[in-house]
Amino acid sequence: MVPLLEHMDHPIPLEQVQVGLMDDPHINAANAGGGHFYVTTGLLEKANDDQLRAVMAHETAHADLGHVAKAQRLGAGLTIGMVLLDQIIPGSRALTPIAGQLIQSSYTRKEEYQADAHGVEVLQRAGYDGKTLMANTLSWLQQTEGTSGGGFFATHPATGDRVAAVRRLPDRPRTSR
Repeated sequence: MVPLLEHMDHPIPLEQVQVGLMDDPHINAANAGGGHFYVTTGLLEKANDDQLRAVMAHETAHADLGHVAKAQRLGAGLTIGMVLLDQIIPGSRALTPIAGQLIQSSYTRKEEYQADAHGVEVLQRAGYDGKTLMANTLSWLQQTEGTSGGGFFATHPATGDRVAAVRRLPDRPRTSR
């Protein structure tokens, strides 16, 4: 993970990085912000080095692009908006969580595509074939975990759509390793 962190636009100091382990058989990882990352036991047990590298490049990209901070601000804004709307239209509290979820879901899906693309760039800067690693890892994830994502309330786009988006990215030469 160190080469990925070193090739971010806004590198996180290594002493601030913490990687936690979640006891979960599913393949997953998360970025909690502030240099805190989580991986599942399922990811560590099932992924090879390249797949783990691509997953962590995606999570590192979320950090580099400021997605966690944006999501926190959006969540706070939605909460305030829901409270105000309920004051104006009493009883709207029952509908506002649905509207908030729809807004947050579309926002998050866009950022997943951005994190895939930026993860490819970070991998390439670190000297890897980022586009191939990311596309192959997403394809592996789809084969291993099934067609997750997509749908009306989903926070992630369908995995097949993510694979197609990565494959459409321009090819760039690797820089260093």
